[in-house]
Amino acid sequence: MKNYSAVEKFVTERLQRELPKDLYYHGFHHTMDVLRSAIMIATEEKITEEEMTLLKVAVLYHDIGFTKVYKNHEEIGCNLARAELPGFGFNAQEIESICGMILATKIPQQPQNKLEYIIADADLEYLGTERFQEIGRTLFEEIRIYLLVESERQWNIIQMNFLKNHRYFTDFCKENREPQKQKQLKEIEKIVASY
Repeated sequence: MKNYSAVEKFVTERLQRELPKDLYYHGFHHTMDVLRSAIMIATEEKITEEEMTLLKVAVLYHDIGFTKVYKNHEEIGCNLARAELPGFGFNAQEIESICGMILATKIPQQPQNKLEYIIADADLEYLGTERFQEIGRTLFEEIRIYLLVESERQWNIIQMNFLKNHRYFTDFCKENREPQKQKQLKEIEKIVASY
């Protein structure tokens, strides 16, 4: 018998306890934001209750690898899911579906099915929202530490190229987030052109 509430308690407590404090973007708050986005998008995309459970578990685990490493944290999250989820009643097939979703959040995103589309879009939903600048600022602070991006100019060029190459996969985000994302891109292009 799958026990989602026990997984949620176990993983959220670990994230709060073990995530590095200088993950200004990928902190516990990010996992909770992605969980809210995933549930909202999944509701719009009309998935089953069973699929919703797998999706929510995948979201909880999608950044847990940051408790161990910064780069390639998705693989670590998958390994942890494979080791821990049988104890919560998940079978091998369900765990592989969860791992597929975790890996679908890896950049560049290459989701292969509806659940993977949903988690990929939920992870980057903010790109097409009013919170883009505010959340982007936290990512800049984080990557200055971990990826050694030094200047705001360098960061804006990275963001511009990322927005140009990013695409949403679900109908909901294509309709409701893509237009705002295109506005953000135009703003950043203006900033970069002014350098």
